[in-house]
Amino acid sequence: MPLTLALTLELKGLPSVPNVFDFSAKLNNGKKKPLADYRGKVLLIVNTASKCGFTPQYKGLEELYKKYKKQGLEILGFPCDQFGHQEPGTDKEILDFCELNYGVTFPLFSKIDVNGGGAHPLYKYLKSEAGGLLGDDIKWNFTKFLVSREGQVLERYASLTSPERLAGDIAKALQR
Repeated sequence: MPLTLALTLELKGLPSVPNVFDFSAKLNNGKKKPLADYRGKVLLIVNTASKCGFTPQYKGLEELYKKYKKQGLEILGFPCDQFGHQEPGTDKEILDFCELNYGVTFPLFSKIDVNGGGAHPLYKYLKSEAGGLLGDDIKWNFTKFLVSREGQVLERYASLTSPERLAGDIAKALQR
């Protein structure tokens, strides 16, 4: 990593040799979860919302999880209420909604911000590694990041990209 990038990351409060596994986040049940616990897994990290036009993507995400979990895929859902107030519920309400309506079994984390000064450090890192077409900020719910077994961001997908369209990239990442 170039020295200027390492210094810039340190100034932003990010590790100087960043990796997804350097971060932690609070699970939906309130327990802190080091992402290092997922070392060796391929990750699909998604900012989610329960009252969004893209909410039915939970079904496709769960299907991917069931299909690839035994091969080493983990999907991490990060509810966010920054887009049209489409995730107004409590952590418990979000979990109940996802389980009841979509049978979600992949890990859900506590609600976070993905943009702005209060953005979760993980999302600051993800955006620095894989910017969007119209700037680095997350544009809407269900933006997805594919992460290698080594913790490096492989790809960023827009909200419009359905989970089913990620199967090929996930399969490739799992074979690495």
